[in-house]
Amino acid sequence: MAGGSPDVGPSPRSQEDLKGWFVGSIDQGTTSSRFLIFDGTGVPVASHQVEFGQMYPQSGWHEHDPHELVSSVEACIERATAQFVGQGHRASDIKAIGITNQRETTVLWDANTGAPLCKAIAWPDTRTKSIVHELKKREGASKLQDICGLPLSTYPSSVKILWLLRNDDKVRKAYDDGRLAFGTVDTWLLYSLNGGRDRDLHVTDVTNASRTMFLNLHSLQYDDDLLDFFQLDKSKMRLPKIASSSDADAFGALASGPLKGTKITGCLGDQSAALVGQCALSPGMAKNTYGTGCFLLYNVGEKPVISKHGLLATVGYDFGRGRKPVYALEGSIAVAGSAVQFLKNNMGFISQSSQIGDLASSVEDSGGVVFVTAFSGLFAPYWIDDAKGTIFGITQHTQRGHIARATLEATCFQTRAILDAMEKDSGHALRELAVDGGMSNSDLCMQIQADVIGIPVDRPEMRETTALGAAIAAGFAIDIWKEFEELKEINRANRTSFKPVIPQPRRQEMFRGWERAVEMARGWIGPSEGPGEL
Repeated sequence: MAGGSPDVGPSPRSQEDLKGWFVGSIDQGTTSSRFLIFDGTGVPVASHQVEFGQMYPQSGWHEHDPHELVSSVEACIERATAQFVGQGHRASDIKAIGITNQRETTVLWDANTGAPLCKAIAWPDTRTKSIVHELKKREGASKLQDICGLPLSTYPSSVKILWLLRNDDKVRKAYDDGRLAFGTVDTWLLYSLNGGRDRDLHVTDVTNASRTMFLNLHSLQYDDDLLDFFQLDKSKMRLPKIASSSDADAFGALASGPLKGTKITGCLGDQSAALVGQCALSPGMAKNTYGTGCFLLYNVGEKPVISKHGLLATVGYDFGRGRKPVYALEGSIAVAGSAVQFLKNNMGFISQSSQIGDLASSVEDSGGVVFVTAFSGLFAPYWIDDAKGTIFGITQHTQRGHIARATLEATCFQTRAILDAMEKDSGHALRELAVDGGMSNSDLCMQIQADVIGIPVDRPEMRETTALGAAIAAGFAIDIWKEFEELKEINRANRTSFKPVIPQPRRQEMFRGWERAVEMARGWIGPSEGPGEL
C-alpha cells in the first residue's frame, strides 16, 4: 500500500525553511467544506469555508447532495488559493494536498456514467434501524466485531447500502447490472476531483475503509466473510482500492481549477486526521473532537484492541512506506454541536451557535435538568438505538439557560462514559485530554468537561487539527517531514489547560444523574415503528 516519493527537492529541516513549504488540506465535514493552506510549521496561512445543504426528508433521515459536496470543495479551493496568491505566493508553492472527510456517509454512483444514483446517506441517519435489528439475529452477527472492530448499528456504511438496495430501484438495477460503484465521501471526492470518468480513480484509504464493516481490521483488506454476512456480491458492486493514508501516487491529482495538476498525497477520515493533527502519535495518547458529533480516539499502538465495553476498534492512521499501521479505540457520540444547532434552529434559543456559552453561563448550574441528546439514538458506549432525545427535570424554575447548560453537559457526560470504558479496555487511565472542534471554543464547555472527567483538558490555540492532520499525511508522502519526531513542535504554542475544580463527590453525583436519565430514555421506539411514531 506504499507509494514512492516525487522529486520535490531536499527535505527541509529548520523551522525557518519549513515556513516556505506549503500543503493544502481539503476538510469535507458534515455541514461544511473547507480548504486550508498550511506552511511546514503547521500554521494555516489561507482558508475558505462553504456550508452546504442538509436534507431531512423524514424523521431520522439525513441526506447530502453528492454534487454539492464536490462543488463546495471546488469553491473553497478556488477562494483559498486566491487568498494565498494575494499574499504574494504562487499557486505552485503548494506542493501537495491532503483530504479529510466525514466518515461512513455513503455515496453510490453509476460506474459507467459517473453519475450519482441517489442522495448520499449521511452518517447520523437512522433509517436503517429495522435492518440492524434484523442483522443482529443473523447467524455470525456475534463474530463481526472481532473481525472489523465495529458493532452492528445504524452508523457504518454497510447497512446504508443494504437499505438503498432494498428501497431504491435505480440502485438495485445498477447492482444487478454490475455497474454500482460505492464510496465513502473521500472516494467520491477523489473520483470527482480527478476528473470522474476520464481518470476513473476509485480509491479509499485504510481509515475510511475501516468504517464500512467490510474491512478486516487485522489484514487491512476486504473480508469475504464480512461481505457474505451482508449478502453483497463483489462482482456486482465496485469497491474502492485500499491505500495507506499517506501515499505519493495512490490518490491522483486535481484535474481542474487553480491547483490543476497538484497531487493529492494524503487521505484520512476526519477523526483519524484529528488524532494526527493533535500529534497523538504514541500509545496512550488521546484526543476528543467536538464537531457535529463528538469523537474520542485513544492511540493503542500497532495492534488492534477489540473493545469489550462498548467502544469501536478502528485504524488510527497508516503512513505506509514500511511503517506499521497504528490503531485506536474510539468512542463516538452522535450528537454534540448538532444539539447546539437544534437550540438555535429549532428552538430559537440563540441566533448564533457561539452564543451558547453566554446563555449557559446565565445560570450557575443546570437546575436539575438533564438533556439526553439522543436524536440518532445513543452511540458509544451505550449503543441504544431505541432512544430519542429526552429532557428530564424540567420545573417551573427551568429557564433557557438551564437547558443550554444541560446541552453542553450531555456531550461532557458521554465523554466521561467513553473514558471510563477506555480505561477498562486499555487498563490505563488517561491523565490529560487534548480537545479540538467547534464546541471546544467555549471556555465554559471545556471547564464543564474537565469537572466531569476529573482530569485536565488541553486545548490548542490553533484548533484546525483535522485539516492539519490531512496536511501532515500529505507532507509525509513527499518528504516535507520524514519522522514523527519532526512534528513535536507543531501546534504546541499557547495551549490552554482547563483543570477540574469541583469536588469528587459532586462529580460522581452529576454523573449518576446522567446515567439514570440514559436508562429512562430507552425504549421510545420499537424496531417496526415508522418515522414519527411512538
